[in-house]
Amino acid sequence: MAKIAINIKEGKVEKESEIIIGIDLGTTNSLVAYIKDNTATAVKGADGKSTLVPSIIHFTEDGGIVVGDAAKEKLITDPQHTIYSVKRLMGKSYNDIESVEQYFGYKIIDEDAESLVKIRVKDKYYTPIELSAEILKELKRRIEEVLGATVRKAVITVPAYFNDSQRQATRDAGKLAGLDVLRIVNEPTAASLAYGINKNQEQAQTIAVYDLGGGTFDISILQIQDGIFEVLATNGDTFLGGDDFDRAIVDFWIKKNNLDTTGLAANKSLSQRIRLEAEKAKKTLSKADHFESIIENINCTITKDEFNSSIESLVQRTIDACKSALKDAALSVESIDHVVMVGGSTRVPLVRQNIATFFKQEVYDKLNPDEVVALGAAIQADVLAGNQKDVLLLDVTPLSLGIETVGGLIDVIIPRNSKVPTKVGRQYTTSVDGQKNLKIAVYQGERDLVADNRKLGEFILKDIPPMPAGLPKIDIHFILDADGILTVRATELRSNVKQEIQIKSQYGISEEEMAKMLIDSIQNAESDMKTRALLEARNEANNIILASEKFVVQNSTILTDEEKKRTLSLTNLLKEATKGTDKDVINRAIEDLNTYTSPLAHRAMDVNIANAIKGKKI
Repeated sequence: MAKIAINIKEGKVEKESEIIIGIDLGTTNSLVAYIKDNTATAVKGADGKSTLVPSIIHFTEDGGIVVGDAAKEKLITDPQHTIYSVKRLMGKSYNDIESVEQYFGYKIIDEDAESLVKIRVKDKYYTPIELSAEILKELKRRIEEVLGATVRKAVITVPAYFNDSQRQATRDAGKLAGLDVLRIVNEPTAASLAYGINKNQEQAQTIAVYDLGGGTFDISILQIQDGIFEVLATNGDTFLGGDDFDRAIVDFWIKKNNLDTTGLAANKSLSQRIRLEAEKAKKTLSKADHFESIIENINCTITKDEFNSSIESLVQRTIDACKSALKDAALSVESIDHVVMVGGSTRVPLVRQNIATFFKQEVYDKLNPDEVVALGAAIQADVLAGNQKDVLLLDVTPLSLGIETVGGLIDVIIPRNSKVPTKVGRQYTTSVDGQKNLKIAVYQGERDLVADNRKLGEFILKDIPPMPAGLPKIDIHFILDADGILTVRATELRSNVKQEIQIKSQYGISEEEMAKMLIDSIQNAESDMKTRALLEARNEANNIILASEKFVVQNSTILTDEEKKRTLSLTNLLKEATKGTDKDVINRAIEDLNTYTSPLAHRAMDVNIANAIKGKKI
């Protein structure tokens, strides 16, 4: 397969090879690596000390953005404008993180909906994608300073247990940072590449990669032979990591000091100081048996035994995931040749002890657990650059494939550089009551609007039984074979109505056209993201407007005249906001309406349930 180098600045295709970097976008820290003198090397900061960039973003008073160590200093002094652990929010809705929202020092928007979470900073609304892009920009700047050249291509790692929306969010963040993300690589695969386990041996080896970072955990069972890396099974939790160890210590101190949790949550500065002190205690207890500190007359003392007792259930959750992964791979503990430890949280002695006991062997930890994933990403990047021939890379699809959705947006179903053959499915529904037909238009390209991509074909899913909007379940599958032939299949699951079309997805696209599409996607990433954000805000607002008006009509006898008047007034303000072009104004109007109507909705639900069960025995 020919390799295409793109000069973004000059907007032209180049034939010579260029450096491809490896990035570990972490919950707590992120880092960037590249191949230097045939060795994977993590890049240090200007001070020459640390390779780690804290994954923290601070918004300054004058509207600037600071990332890394400088931002970390603002966690205590300005917590509301300092964002951390954003990786935990990637691809998540508010419902996913509602139970732990109080632990974050910044404002996460509660829309009581399944839509992706947003973070409010001052009067602006940011997605985790936009915030992650700022971290990636800092990593890009760091390596460009070292190399003295512009970097345009990257491999970015993600937890093996990341779902499709989380992977797509990571890819979008890279694009917004000005990077062509050639491959999203699972962190365990990257780690095993860094160790070079069984790279040149004919005899197969089976390894377990235990990856416990700041916010995510996964366990992967891989079989490696002749440079071919095959994942047999993976399991884990995208909301389990060192952050939870810190929280366990905080909860221990809260209980020990009989602290008022409501008051502590309201005092963001104090809660941040205690959280950072807990992180310090965790690191100290990896080497010492006791930690002692006082913060504003709060006794922050904990012993190693107390710490171990506090996190025992969390570590057990990782052991349970290991058991599940082995079961899925149909293997026993005795089948594992090596256990590779990845992630800073594997430095906790209890973790190392329990994993060694479970797998009945000493763990592999010769490389820095903080750096091993980035080093592996750099090796994978070097493979993509064509500099290493002893690792097998399966063929991939060169451009993303997706369908048109509401507002003229493309919803990517198969991202570019996905291994082929592949089959990916996603569920959709109707947007109009009684809709009988659904047009499915298939597009190829990297831009957010279908108008900027290449249309491959379309077909109509006919004779859907008339149902209220949102009720039909339409399953759309993209099946891409090894020859690049795409079959799109749509099925309405309630009625089993089916339709499909076959498309030659790469027909008529030359390498130069392909390169131009990639150039356009990166050069226009920021404007595309703004347009997408505005259209998504309008779509969301329109759904909320319909729901609010329906809510007032259906609950007319429950609501007071003032409540009905206020609800409709806020609804009208939201209607006006949708006519404008400022997505932050729309989001603020959505938030105002949801904040006011949420308690009304709960009250109405209670009344309706009470009426429904009146006179019935339970």
